[in-house]
Amino acid sequence: MNHVLVVGGAGYIGSHACKALAAADFVPVAYDNLVHGHREAVRWGPFVEADITDREALRAVLAQYRPIAIMHFAAFTYVGESVSDPQKYYRNNVGGALTLFEEAVAAGIDAVVFSSTAAVYGIPSAVPIPENAATLPINPYGRSKLMMEEILRDFDHAYGLRSVCLRYFNAAGADPDSEIGEDHRPETHLIPRTLMAVTGEVPHLDLFGTDYDTPDGTPIRDYIHVTDLAAAHVRALRHLLEGNASDRFNLGTGRGFSVKEILAAVERVTGKPVPVRVAPRRAGDPPCLVADPSRARQALGLETPHSDLDTVIRTAWRWHETRRTEGAAAPLSG
Repeated sequence: MNHVLVVGGAGYIGSHACKALAAADFVPVAYDNLVHGHREAVRWGPFVEADITDREALRAVLAQYRPIAIMHFAAFTYVGESVSDPQKYYRNNVGGALTLFEEAVAAGIDAVVFSSTAAVYGIPSAVPIPENAATLPINPYGRSKLMMEEILRDFDHAYGLRSVCLRYFNAAGADPDSEIGEDHRPETHLIPRTLMAVTGEVPHLDLFGTDYDTPDGTPIRDYIHVTDLAAAHVRALRHLLEGNASDRFNLGTGRGFSVKEILAAVERVTGKPVPVRVAPRRAGDPPCLVADPSRARQALGLETPHSDLDTVIRTAWRWHETRRTEGAAAPLSG
């Protein structure tokens, strides 16, 4: 069977990738310690509850399922926490990845799809951002991801472990069937925080800065629907299985939206006002982050049919309301 080990498969993007893998006739094996993931989000294949730093558990799951490839999502991702507690990020994100890649080589696996981030670019000098832009991350989270990319580069040269590193911009939205969605704890992402403000789960949305050098004064970001992101992982997997060389690709739409445009879209889709409180800028927030996804379109056939802003908001809202009304009965994804 075409098993694929999905490390972090109970998380937000990992669980959507599992659904996409199953639809493409692979068997995803979700491997997750459930620190941020949710058991209820594992619905399309076997589940192994274990930590990425547990060498024996990794060795056992690789021996049991003999996967043809690995998708690696298991990383801590809170930028602020990475600044206040960098050892946690380097131990898990870098140390855990090193253990995983070592065991992959020992098991004879030669293909890894790696969940990277636009945070490797830091504050870009120009947008849209191509893959050959300078990588100057400004926090331990971004540095840990860049370190993992470099480890994979060296493992390819030394051991033949080929990889595709996918640098996400802003993953957003939820499964169109509302089977899984986004539920980070704590939730820091803009769109779910805005929906929480709409429903009164939080008193207001903090708007961090209105004096950026952008048309409306608020930061601009590139939002890609999580379903399109998951499909890109399957395309990256096939790219490797067809024998192609290691590579790195941006995953975004090439179109940016400001925070105020997101708020207007939420009000348009939900029909409800968003209570807002203006707050000071957050340190290190660049005014504009937009991908140049042209290489991914050419090499991987990247498509983003779900990534128009209203579809992103509508799917997130539908899942958010399902979770609110059904409570624990609704599958979560962190």
